[in-house]
Amino acid sequence: MGMTTAERGALALAALAVMLVAAALVGTRRDRLQRLAIVTTVLTFVLVVFGAYVRLNDAGLGCPDWPGCYGNFTPDQASDAIQAAQAQNPAGPVSLPKAWKEMLHRYLAMLVGCFIVALAIAAWRSRRRFDAPYGLAMSALAVVVLQGAFGALTVTLLLKPAIVTTHLAGGLTVLALLALTARRLGPAPAVDAGGRRALRGPATLAAAALLVQILLGGWVSTNYAAAACGDLPLCQDHLAPQADFATAFNPFRELGRTASGANLPLPALTAIHMAHRGFAIVAFAALIALAWRAGRTRGSGALGVALALAVCVQVALGIGIVAAMSPDHLAIASQLAVAAGHNAGAAVLVVLLTMLNFHAWSSGDVRAVDPGGSHSGEPDPARDRRARLAPDATAPAAT
Repeated sequence: MGMTTAERGALALAALAVMLVAAALVGTRRDRLQRLAIVTTVLTFVLVVFGAYVRLNDAGLGCPDWPGCYGNFTPDQASDAIQAAQAQNPAGPVSLPKAWKEMLHRYLAMLVGCFIVALAIAAWRSRRRFDAPYGLAMSALAVVVLQGAFGALTVTLLLKPAIVTTHLAGGLTVLALLALTARRLGPAPAVDAGGRRALRGPATLAAAALLVQILLGGWVSTNYAAAACGDLPLCQDHLAPQADFATAFNPFRELGRTASGANLPLPALTAIHMAHRGFAIVAFAALIALAWRAGRTRGSGALGVALALAVCVQVALGIGIVAAMSPDHLAIASQLAVAAGHNAGAAVLVVLLTMLNFHAWSSGDVRAVDPGGSHSGEPDPARDRRARLAPDATAPAAT
């Protein structure tokens, strides 16, 4: 039995209530808007990492329809259909635990979507009161709408690698836009003009390198190519193993298949793995160069240190994935934990690169912040009214 009209209506009303209540609580105060942006950014970070965990658990097709699960709101309501599908294919992707993982990911995505709508509404309402970055909030909302479409395609096209990788990139794009929105609502960085100019080249190069590396990593994950090489620095006991890059990076093929429909050969999986491993050297150099430059720039030193630490942890996690895939240490539990941490590390790097590019490209106009949390440069009708009613301190006292 599918969701009834009443259930769908109740779900839509609940989502609308979350959006309106969040927007109303924020009002038009800058500090409240920033808090909402920060909370939404944190929730989006959790969503991105949990989405990777769902994919790594092979639970992306735990509910093979969308947006419900076999037409129901919860997997428990669809337990009969799930058990029937599992009986037909015991080794397949459908089971009750996997269905719950997939649906929890969808519930969280729905909550994040409501918060982003609320943030966009509040930012739009505040645009005349202060320089609210409503353009960034609206952009995040637009990408979220596209993410919903790609989320549906991810399921209906049976996890086609190009669609899944695009979905991953979209999630990280939303994370970057929200992090930038939250940062824009705070004081501008205390970086002088010379420091900003020095950061721009390394920050832009590092962002481009990180983007390519994340896309390659997503391609490895969606094609399950991490196990193609279980040794390091060699691969299959060779420095340059046989690799089929043309087949590996064909964006139109199905999961685990070549363009002609044959099973994806090991040389193609090897090419995917080695491309990610090889470009990691380029990304590492670009990120460490930026960390060094930021560490020598007044006002960005802490971000530089954080970036250097995050890069080192990310490299260690990448090596850990290869070690977990080796025949001597093959353990599914350790693979999932390390791989999920590797995805979380990529999300952390996206946030840090967003902050550093903001430092590099911001105008540098530092706003004063009053103890109440609102910026002194903002129009404040209540404050102005109090000022008009207050006695003029410069006027002579009455005798």
